[in-house]
Amino acid sequence: MRADVKRVSRLVKMARGQTDAALDMIDSDRYCMDIVNQLAAAESLLHKARQEVLRAHLECCVRETIECGDESERIRKLDEIISLLDKTDK
Repeated sequence: MRADVKRVSRLVKMARGQTDAALDMIDSDRYCMDIVNQLAAAESLLHKARQEVLRAHLECCVRETIECGDESERIRKLDEIISLLDKTDK
């Protein structure tokens, strides 16, 4: 992985903490909107982590593939990105 490992790891660990807190809130029968807000915080952190990894992938892995001249590999990388975008649109 070419992304900033410390940053991505910190974001995912923070999201895990938010998720654990949401589970505790569920177990404690807390107010629904408090749980929703906790889950939204976790989701936001995971989104930031995903964006960081994707940015690094585009800047490094995809750029290298485009510059290497292998047409089939370029097509595979572009299909990979399109597939990811299709998943995130849903």
